[in-house]
Amino acid sequence: MVHADPARPAAGKPLTPAVFFGHGSPMNALEQNRYSQAWARFGSSIPRPRAILMVSAHWYVNVTAVTAMARPRTIHDFYGFPQQLFDVQYPAPGSPELAQEVADLVQPSHVGLDGDSWGIDHGTWSVLVHAFPDASIPVVQLSIDLRRDFDWHFELGTRLAPLRERGILIAGSGNIVHNLRALSWSQPELGFDWTRRLDDAARAILTEKPSDAPKLGSHVDFERGSPTPDHFIPLLYVAGLASAAGRSLEALVDGYAFGSLSMASYTLDAKYPSERDPRPSAGLPDPARVPPEGTNL
Repeated sequence: MVHADPARPAAGKPLTPAVFFGHGSPMNALEQNRYSQAWARFGSSIPRPRAILMVSAHWYVNVTAVTAMARPRTIHDFYGFPQQLFDVQYPAPGSPELAQEVADLVQPSHVGLDGDSWGIDHGTWSVLVHAFPDASIPVVQLSIDLRRDFDWHFELGTRLAPLRERGILIAGSGNIVHNLRALSWSQPELGFDWTRRLDDAARAILTEKPSDAPKLGSHVDFERGSPTPDHFIPLLYVAGLASAAGRSLEALVDGYAFGSLSMASYTLDAKYPSERDPRPSAGLPDPARVPPEGTNL
């Protein structure tokens, strides 16, 4: 556990919103659909943040670290997609200063400063190309430490709350339900019964009592819906922020893709126009050529 009392924001301080993006296929970076347009509405509707701290499902390692380089590289950490997707660059600057702030804020927990090994992975840039397309806002990624349990990640999220007073947008990127081995190409916009049950349980908790988010790990459908926890854990950071603020999350957009992916996104303290684009989530490579679990989406 993180041995510190959760920090509540000071009264009267303006708070930068927070967001969990259900990112789905990296092809969403190239497409205009109801998910990518919701991400764009979010980005264009909030005050411009000083920097972005992103917890991405795709930096899942056995250490807690933040990217601390001035110029993070764009990482294309997936397989089998069109060359057009590999050509995408998101040349946002980094922020060694924010990296150090994060490391200082969560003491005595140790956060390493990564100066050269990682960068901006597709869990981050596939949503930010829509939310903040000019790539001018500094981006720092916080790794997911695979050694830690759900309560630890949730509590670390609460410890990051003071960054919201400093103009930092804290974001998570993953999927509440994410089972690549169960994908069904015949159901591009539908969810299996167990997908919907787990997604509904998450919605009830996040919109009513975010402090219970770690308990989703004991849901009867959790192991099937998230056979590996990397895509679920980013949600815990945003739920932790909501708990620290004494508020609940609101759905930005929801839906399903290929039976076993939830595309739900949630926001904290954000106001944005409500619109609904009928176009579904982006597609995936031909499974006869690249097995879904081999794409690393």
